[in-house]
Amino acid sequence: MPDPIYLDHSATTPVRPEVLEAMLPFFGPRFGNPSSTHRWGREARVALDEARERLARALGAHADEICFTSGGTEADNLAVIGAWRALRQSRPAIVSTPIEHKAVLAAVHEIESEGGVVRVVDVSADGIVDASSFAAAVGDDTALCSVMWVNNEIGTVQDIAALTGAARARGALFHTDGVQALGKVAIDLRSLPVDYLSISGHKVGAPKGIGALFVRRGAPITPMMYGGTQDRGRRPGTENVAMSIGFARAVELAVEEREAETARVRQLRDALEAALLAKIPDAVVHGRGAPRAAHILNISVPGTDSESMLMALDLQGVACSAGSACQSGSIDPSHVLTALRVPHEQAVASIRFSLGSLTTDAHVTRVAELFPALIARARKLSGLTTG
Repeated sequence: MPDPIYLDHSATTPVRPEVLEAMLPFFGPRFGNPSSTHRWGREARVALDEARERLARALGAHADEICFTSGGTEADNLAVIGAWRALRQSRPAIVSTPIEHKAVLAAVHEIESEGGVVRVVDVSADGIVDASSFAAAVGDDTALCSVMWVNNEIGTVQDIAALTGAARARGALFHTDGVQALGKVAIDLRSLPVDYLSISGHKVGAPKGIGALFVRRGAPITPMMYGGTQDRGRRPGTENVAMSIGFARAVELAVEEREAETARVRQLRDALEAALLAKIPDAVVHGRGAPRAAHILNISVPGTDSESMLMALDLQGVACSAGSACQSGSIDPSHVLTALRVPHEQAVASIRFSLGSLTTDAHVTRVAELFPALIARARKLSGLTTG
């Protein structure tokens, strides 16, 4: 079998050698607790503070605005629930969309269970937030608006600056889940007036288990955990020094390489998309009519299903994912595609190819040949043929 092809970069990415190299000393001789006052602790504190400063510089933020977390899910929860709880007495409402990551959707559900007012705005069939629906949803009672910057399933890019302006006009704070945006779109928090931004390390070549939340100076936040004064009281507990250092290095590299890597990946994604549509004319590319990040291609082929296609691709050495989840032997459509009113037969047939550092021209060529053949076989087995 030919070498395996990894097209699931939106799920996770390999740890970069530069990142591992930066981390290794802190798994060995530089093992101190940054809260300790002796030399080992002071050494760890200096390294942690430097990592925070480097990460902040890469994002256009101040070091005291960076709160390290265990990943994007914790950052989303801390921002959404933490900001709402800080303001709920005077502003009990929260505004979000139906196509958020489940980390945000679950946090919004928790707010509703605590008596909060939840307003969900409309999105277009291509996955773009409806500006008029958003403006109508934000009121004087709104504490926070939360809108994902780059959708993790279909890659659509929201106009975060415009949405933030509409929220601020009503006195509401704004959070964006930037996990899929990091390294894919330009992020400069000096000019983008969001109050909270969630990011995650393992999407940009850092290890799993590290992320961060940007909290703009003056933005309120109620901690989700208790037990210490670390990170200015926003997130107690002994800091993960090694992972924070690795994350800072990964973000520096992602920002430095963003323009060139985005251009490279976009060319590969567009070539794969064009080849598949040429060979499978009735295939549907989700979000195609909207601004999309370069690394995601979500495609559905009527007459197939995600589960069997993923198994067939995996047997051929191709790793990707689906916009649907297999639960209890049945396929439930992705909540994102359902919100976009995608027909059921398309929603349960979606495949997400996400390209990145491991993707080459040869990989695209092979998948462009392999995927249509697997589709033809699946359709033949199901008794569906095309004219």
